[in-house]
Amino acid sequence: MSLNTRLLFALLGFPLLVYAIMALLLVVQNETTSRDMLKERLVSAGELLAPSLGNAMADGDLSRLEVIARQLLEHKELRAVTLFDEQGSRLLVLGRSMPFPPRLNAPNTTTLTIDDAIWRLQVPLRTFPDQQFELANTGWLEAELDIRTLTLERYKLIASLSLGGMLLGLLLFLAAFAISRYATRPIEEANQALYRLSRGDYRLFIAAARPAEFRQLAEHINSLAKHFQQAQHDLQSQIEQATSELQESMETIEEQNIKLDLAHRSALRANAVKSEFLANMSHEIRTPLNGIIGFCRLLGRSPLDARQKEWLEHVHRACNNLLMLVNDVLDFSKLEADRLTLEEVDIDIISLVDEVIGLHAPEAQRKRLHLVAMVYEDVPPILCGDPLRIHQVLSNLISNALKFTSKGDVIIRVMLDSQEGQHLVLRISVSDTGIGLSEEQQKQLFSAFTQAEPSHSRHFGGSGLGLTICRQLIQRMGGEISVNSALKEGTTFSFTLPLLASLASERPPELSLDGAIIRMHEPHLPTRNVVEHLLKRWDATVIPLNKPGNEKLLILGLEQDDFISEKKAYWQKIISQAPCPTLILANTTSFELPLWELPNGGDMLCKPFTRAQLAATFKQLIEPIKTASSSVNTQPEKALPSPTFTILIVDDNAPNRELLKAMLENEHINIVLAASGQEALDYARQHEADMVLMDIRMPDMDGVQTTQALRRINNSWARCPIIAVTAHVLSAERQQWLSEGLDDVLVKPINEAQLQQQLLRFLGIALPTDALDETPNAVSTTPYSPLSLPAIDLELGARLAGGKTEFAKEQLKRLIDSLDEYEQAIRGAFAKNNLTALLDHVHSLNGICRYCGAPELALTVETLETRLRTGGLDQAENLLDELYTAIKRLQEQRSTLYER
Repeated sequence: MSLNTRLLFALLGFPLLVYAIMALLLVVQNETTSRDMLKERLVSAGELLAPSLGNAMADGDLSRLEVIARQLLEHKELRAVTLFDEQGSRLLVLGRSMPFPPRLNAPNTTTLTIDDAIWRLQVPLRTFPDQQFELANTGWLEAELDIRTLTLERYKLIASLSLGGMLLGLLLFLAAFAISRYATRPIEEANQALYRLSRGDYRLFIAAARPAEFRQLAEHINSLAKHFQQAQHDLQSQIEQATSELQESMETIEEQNIKLDLAHRSALRANAVKSEFLANMSHEIRTPLNGIIGFCRLLGRSPLDARQKEWLEHVHRACNNLLMLVNDVLDFSKLEADRLTLEEVDIDIISLVDEVIGLHAPEAQRKRLHLVAMVYEDVPPILCGDPLRIHQVLSNLISNALKFTSKGDVIIRVMLDSQEGQHLVLRISVSDTGIGLSEEQQKQLFSAFTQAEPSHSRHFGGSGLGLTICRQLIQRMGGEISVNSALKEGTTFSFTLPLLASLASERPPELSLDGAIIRMHEPHLPTRNVVEHLLKRWDATVIPLNKPGNEKLLILGLEQDDFISEKKAYWQKIISQAPCPTLILANTTSFELPLWELPNGGDMLCKPFTRAQLAATFKQLIEPIKTASSSVNTQPEKALPSPTFTILIVDDNAPNRELLKAMLENEHINIVLAASGQEALDYARQHEADMVLMDIRMPDMDGVQTTQALRRINNSWARCPIIAVTAHVLSAERQQWLSEGLDDVLVKPINEAQLQQQLLRFLGIALPTDALDETPNAVSTTPYSPLSLPAIDLELGARLAGGKTEFAKEQLKRLIDSLDEYEQAIRGAFAKNNLTALLDHVHSLNGICRYCGAPELALTVETLETRLRTGGLDQAENLLDELYTAIKRLQEQRSTLYER
């Protein structure tokens, strides 16, 4: 509310309110006084004339009565006068009387009846008889009074007072308006001046008012305007000076920007050179390092004393740490340079987890740890994502868990976090019972080149990059990673992954056991829960060890302590008493398993085992029992069972095809050979296959082109797993092949362990136990210097050929016979500076050497191909001379093959 309004209210409202109250009191008082006076006059007049009227009525003199009654009617308020005799009859009526109920008896006293508009006065009439003092009633008088005159007078008074109030209000308003204008005009002028100051108009002057307060206000505002005007002038000067300085600074900044741009371009070039250098050095380091690791494995199988084995173990561990460090630095540099690309391919999460478990099984077995994977059933069977990066993250977390855990277990859990249609979020956790982490250690855990304790790098190895790479990879895939840990209470790493579910159907069971009863003893609770869950899923009934029944299989989970003589005898007794086959789940390596007598048949699995291994073992142990029980009355057939799976091998090199066939062929696998991509297409148009092993470097149509053509034939071939088989692959090439339709990449020479992983992953089958001896690859079994290697190593060749010595000799003979042709082709391509042709010939020779016992030539060709791919022809001339020397040495020793 403004000051003007408040002044008007104060000067106008209060006097008017007082006047209204006084007027109201006056009207009420006047009304009361008028009524009382009227009543008093009327009663007095009636009682004054009553004796005269009584005497006249007693005398019967009507004319006198009328004269007296008219005196009473002369009062202006009276409208009618009526005289009644003693019997109640009207003797005289003057004026206009209102109807009124008749009265039978004369009133004893004077009464006044008051209505809203009419008052009625009744006065008794008496006479005085002679010589008597008693009054005698002669009748009564009724007079009617109209009080509307009083109401009219009240209204006149109210109108007069209202008019006076209006005049008073007008006068007060004029006075209040004049006073408020006098009081508020200087304030309005000051307000307007301040507004102009706020808008930047400093050229104003307010005249001084008469009151001292307003005069001081005007002076202060004028002083403020002068101050602002001076400040504006000073500011303008400063702006001009700052603008001049800014122009000079802009010129300097422009020069600096040009220098920074040049420096940025130089940094980009340096970063590109660094990335290329890291990639080349990584491959150059990993090539001889793989050879050292391979020879360590090979040397470990030879007779060594305890001290030599210890030294060899140290060398092997140091090599593995160095290889891990090289891989981490390379991945970290790719992430920092934003050069890492993600794939979008189908993933079978169970196969992926089983593959990672298989890779870390030796370390878990060495430390006697339980490594258990739990994939919940609500996880869809086929997901879409980057299996290589998920494999890398999961492998790193499991490796850390095993590294920092000395006893207990490491448990991997894969569960569905949320799902909306085909979009889902997968939660994967890795829990261990290791040393744990404090809160301070957890805060810096994901920093690059940082470990929980400085001593960990010495005690456990590692570069401190693993978790940093994991976090960046998970963030690239749209997920988050977290850690929950406490000192000496273990650690749990968990991360989420947003993926696409290409198939929303439930995963079908791997087999059906038709309600078979299985008796089980497993002291490790997580392992027991996993096995019991799988058995129930496969329609089997699980009973404890102390409740024997008509079981079809006995499962015993044994620890290292159970292999001691007394405990071993106890378990051997239980196995002998069981009326069924026995499956031993041993928490140890296959080399440390003691001999067990299984009178009713059985098998042994070393922990950790995969779901596919467990399903294949149950098929082997239980299904023959069901088949035998269902065919008691039938004659056994002698024919071998028909092949269950068909594997197509596509390779232009005949020895390579034959070696892969020898490694894979058994009674349950049918092998089909194709010498070219066109031959593979001709077969595919008429038949189907369960898996394809595809050579990449082939004439006319390479492996990638053949794969894409196979995918276009029909839906069955579009879903068929096709594995690339090559003697050399760079990281970028592997990514490109996977994006072009291949499912995985195997590097020659392929051993049975690698084939086992692929068969388990894509077909869910396992090779026979006697074929699972790990065979080191050719590159991995060669030290760095080719001159220190023999030209022929038949023991190595036999291992590469799956233990077949004669086949290894034939492979070497075929290689030696083709060396002249290869040497001429290589010399011709180099003379013409044809890098593409030279690479084709060198890669083809590399593929043959990887399956033969020719370590010197194998390493020379491998090194030559690496140099050609990374450095071109300029880096190959010296290695070509070494290649020709290695070819000559191998040809000179051909005769020794017939002597052995």
